[in-house]
Amino acid sequence: MANDQPIRVALVGLGFGAEFIPIYQAYPGAEPYAVCRRDRKGVDEIGDRFRIKNRFTEYRAMLKDPNIDAVHINSPIPDHAWMSIEALEAGKHVACTVPMGTSIDECKRIVEAQRQSGKVYMMMETVVYSREYLFVKELYDKGELGRLQFLRGSHQQDMDGWPDYWPGLPPMWYATHCVSPCLALVGKPALDVVCHGSGRIREGLVARYHSPFAIETATFRIKDSDVVAEVTRSLFDTARQYRESFDAYGSRKSFEWQQVDGEEPVIHTKSTEAHPIPESEIPKRTPVPDYARLLPEPIQRFTTKGVYSLDEGEQHLSFTQGGGHGGSHPHLVHAFLSAVRGERPALPDAEASANWTMVGLCAHESALQGGVKITIPVF
Repeated sequence: MANDQPIRVALVGLGFGAEFIPIYQAYPGAEPYAVCRRDRKGVDEIGDRFRIKNRFTEYRAMLKDPNIDAVHINSPIPDHAWMSIEALEAGKHVACTVPMGTSIDECKRIVEAQRQSGKVYMMMETVVYSREYLFVKELYDKGELGRLQFLRGSHQQDMDGWPDYWPGLPPMWYATHCVSPCLALVGKPALDVVCHGSGRIREGLVARYHSPFAIETATFRIKDSDVVAEVTRSLFDTARQYRESFDAYGSRKSFEWQQVDGEEPVIHTKSTEAHPIPESEIPKRTPVPDYARLLPEPIQRFTTKGVYSLDEGEQHLSFTQGGGHGGSHPHLVHAFLSAVRGERPALPDAEASANWTMVGLCAHESALQGGVKITIPVF
């Protein structure tokens, strides 16, 4: 599309999704053109609040609007796949919150629809645009970590009280927040995965998805790499403060995410004969800088505080529990719109989004089969 034309974006799902509206409004060359929500009262409340006149309660009717260039999907997980596919088939660029889908077939169909349409598909994975990930990537790109030796991700969250499709959800079905930083840092897809389930959730939660495990832990190999990654995931009946975390172990330095909210992460520096370090000084608490400088000036302010609502202090629970998602939201918008303009590839694109999602889907199948190795499909 011509760079002098605004990219008209329709936002679908206006709970968490509404937090992105002010970013699109402030972004140079973008327009939040339409909003879509099932109930008329809800869509009108958001439309009035953010002064958006084009409002839809039916998704398929919205897709027929020729003025819409891109669709940003923030709907419930079961709707991600079919909404993404139909938007691509309608000739719209697609940004979709995680995960890509809940089955291998859904992931495959989205990849095929993206290829056939030629439009951008980008899974809006927050962690690979968080300040912590950007800090680790900067260290790695500068050579400060040395040779990567091992990667670990952990995402633990208490989902009691969330919408009705969550209770009993297999932990690894929603694993992209811990899988993605491992694969993004190496820049290559996962090959295969082994996973074990541990513990048991209460019986009332098991029935819906026939998934008994309180915690699932997986290890996966990475293509053309000797690095192995490990990820841990829990959703119910496990005592743990919310945590999305990512550790990177290198031959020179290692990064470990903070244990609890409010702490700083730790950098471990290897002691050598040439530069000996006392054991007590190997670990150092290290502040993580903000990376607003990577963004267009009008949206830089969105990395550091919750200014997503016009009502002071009103934020979606996912944003509050996730500690602001590491300031990632404006980075996601910038990456997606840059891809739509053809200025850089989407990260993650359709193929990477599928791989990052299927690590978790295949991991759960491995756990159900007692830890057998499962090869991750390639489309």
